Amino acid sequence: MFLAPKKIRMAYLLSRYPAISHTFFLKEILGLRRIGFEIETASVNPPDRPISKLPPLEAVEAHSTHYLKQVSFLDALSVLVTITFVHPRVALRGFRAAARLGDYDLSRKIYAFFYMVEAFLLGRWMERRDLHHLHVHFGGSVATVAMLAAEAWGFDYSLTIHGPEEFYEVEHCYLPRKIDQAKFIFCISDFCRSQLMKYCDPAHWDKMHVIRLGVDTEECKPLPQKEKLAFEIVCVGRLVPAKGQHILLRAFSLVRSKGYSVHLTFIGDGPDRPTLEREVSERDLAAHVTVLGSLNHDQTRERVSHADIFALASFAEGVPVALMEAMAMGIPCVSTVVAGIPELIRDKIDGLLVPASSVDAFASAIELLLLDDDSRRRLGASARTRIIECYNLTDNLKLLASMFENCIL
Repeated sequence: MFLAPKKIRMAYLLSRYPAISHTFFLKEILGLRRIGFEIETASVNPPDRPISKLPPLEAVEAHSTHYLKQVSFLDALSVLVTITFVHPRVALRGFRAAARLGDYDLSRKIYAFFYMVEAFLLGRWMERRDLHHLHVHFGGSVATVAMLAAEAWGFDYSLTIHGPEEFYEVEHCYLPRKIDQAKFIFCISDFCRSQLMKYCDPAHWDKMHVIRLGVDTEECKPLPQKEKLAFEIVCVGRLVPAKGQHILLRAFSLVRSKGYSVHLTFIGDGPDRPTLEREVSERDLAAHVTVLGSLNHDQTRERVSHADIFALASFAEGVPVALMEAMAMGIPCVSTVVAGIPELIRDKIDGLLVPASSVDAFASAIELLLLDDDSRRRLGASARTRIIECYNLTDNLKLLASMFENCIL
């Protein structure tokens, strides 16, 4: 077992922890702790479920996590006053840093000062816990809090960037400034790294490292298929425009119109659920499409493990963990040529890739797999091998640990 030669103590700041849609946070943090790191967690927002409904491991994490937004208004005001008088330099640096955000946009200025308050709360917690390095997943508002905290309190911070949201709102996310000030940055794909490289001086390129995410290939492994009345297609993901679920639904409708006995299950929730369910009804597909809503990780894995095809019609992505897990289970996958997905799936080797937004192409890929048992078996087997070789959680955690050591110590 890999052991850190010198114990590293650090903080992780997350937007919401624990969360159903981000179980890889939990696996990463617990994995690094097993290797020998001391990691304490802070979260801007509380868990996405009551603690009483969290699985045991997540409940333990929730109890030990520092939640910035659970501080009362009076407590936050008290912290501001205390920092102003006890740590005037911290307060001055924090106010200056926040004042430089938002340009002449009043609403963004107001948000910047809310972030500053959270940054003061975060920095005070880190000071009390004797933590001197902060790591953040994602480059949006949670990273803005981290950046302001680092500027005010004088500690180092680093980022793991997933994309794609940060790449569409570069100025709103203050991405160039975050790149400039971060001590180092991990990117989950080469595509992700390339997008960051567009927004900074080449002098910063060497501090960007590609560290791929990974999945537990023992937890996610092929299972014997159950007898089913219809061919089962599963899609896992938040019900949001970027995931392209309406494209998948229309492709499914086209396949159904050709007389195939198929069933489609959506696992996930989000703002697109009402429109998706309405379209299911309008296309008279209620008997053939199930929208399950959010499930916990074990329940999701159980449903996916018995699918015949995993489908993800994304318009914008990082590298989807749900896709990795399906591949690890040997499920043949159909997805789109978007962002980091082609680094994960080699077309016609580990799965099938089609142009994003093309209903006809997606339907054709599904139909090909429906008709060809050998292709399904071959693509599924190759997909699992691909995950074991390149996206294995155990190996990638060791690489992550090594990079933290090289960059922090």
